[in-house]
Amino acid sequence: MASNKYVRTATLLLRIVLGAVFIFAAYTKLFQFVDGRLHLLPWQLFAMAIDSYQLLPAWAVELLAKTLPWFELLIGVLLLVGRWQRFATTVTSMLLVVFLTLIVRAYLKGQEISCGCFGNNEAISWKTLLRDGSMLAGSLFVTAMAWRAKRVKKVEEPAAVSSE
Repeated sequence: MASNKYVRTATLLLRIVLGAVFIFAAYTKLFQFVDGRLHLLPWQLFAMAIDSYQLLPAWAVELLAKTLPWFELLIGVLLLVGRWQRFATTVTSMLLVVFLTLIVRAYLKGQEISCGCFGNNEAISWKTLLRDGSMLAGSLFVTAMAWRAKRVKKVEEPAAVSSE
């Protein structure tokens, strides 16, 4: 039973860290402080990072630049507060698979571009690959635990019913 406690604690910590990372990533794409005030950044800045991967047509770049940061913010908040865990963790893992795939592709092609992960100032390097790969591993673990927890509860429910 002690190992179960450690697994639950590790899952909780990883979920909170992933949520915070997604919220921070969204924040860096959406806002900046200028003269002590929070300002909304133009979506075109993030669009440049997306477009540098040279994969999508202009309309898709614009759509992603306008919506992805807000979606990351939503997913981050869901992870942080622990709501809709199956949905939030599955989407997080799927997003990280896509992000890591695109980063690996750009790295292998020798593209010297910003990854777009936390704004527009981070060039793709082995550190980016290691960070995103680690986040994906943690996300897959949290996703597996979210799906496992639901199954375990469903299996245990009939046993908890007492016969009178």
